[in-house]
Amino acid sequence: MSDAFNTPVSVDPRLLEVLVCPVTRGRLTYDREAGELVSAGAKLAYPIREGVPIMLPEEARQLD
Repeated sequence: MSDAFNTPVSVDPRLLEVLVCPVTRGRLTYDREAGELVSAGAKLAYPIREGVPIMLPEEARQLD
C-alpha cells in the first residue's frame, strides 16, 4: 500500500480486462494518481478502497 488511505500502488492489468462499468458495460481505465477506475462513457470514477474496486454507481464520483 502506498499511503495512509491504503491506495494500491497499481492494479493488476488482468483485473482491468475483466472489470467493466456496471452502468455502460464499457471499459475502465485506471487513474493511478487518484486511485480510481474511470468509466469515460458513464463519466464516473469508481474508488478503490483497501485494494478492492468499489463498483457501485452510488459510490462513484461524477466526472465533469
